[in-house]
Amino acid sequence: MAKIVYYSQTGQTRKFVEKISHTEKIEISPNHFEIEMSESFILVMPSYETNVHPIVIDTAADFLETADNISYCKGLFGGGNRNFAELFCITAKTLSKEYDLPMLHAFEFQGSPLDVKKLEEELLNIEHNN
Repeated sequence: MAKIVYYSQTGQTRKFVEKISHTEKIEISPNHFEIEMSESFILVMPSYETNVHPIVIDTAADFLETADNISYCKGLFGGGNRNFAELFCITAKTLSKEYDLPMLHAFEFQGSPLDVKKLEEELLNIEHNN
């Protein structure tokens, strides 16, 4: 199965991806992003307050630009809080636009069972199309 690469500063995104079984999960951070991927993955990115946003975007960009990682990224899942209005899932939306990657899904907080199912379905789709 395809892998999940994610960023989680508060633990909400980590709790979401940990609901997915039978796939490897790789956490990136500002000090841990130089990971070379050799298999397809979905990037799961949270959104935070505007003062944290640049750190998260830069970490994801550094990861995507490491080696040939961008070619293995099959799309983005964005996490956030709907109370942020237009900033809901802004990190994933920004990366989708900047790197021409599909925005696959947006979820709130730790995700609902439907959000988990959607991620599992997308991972299976990638597996069947590789």
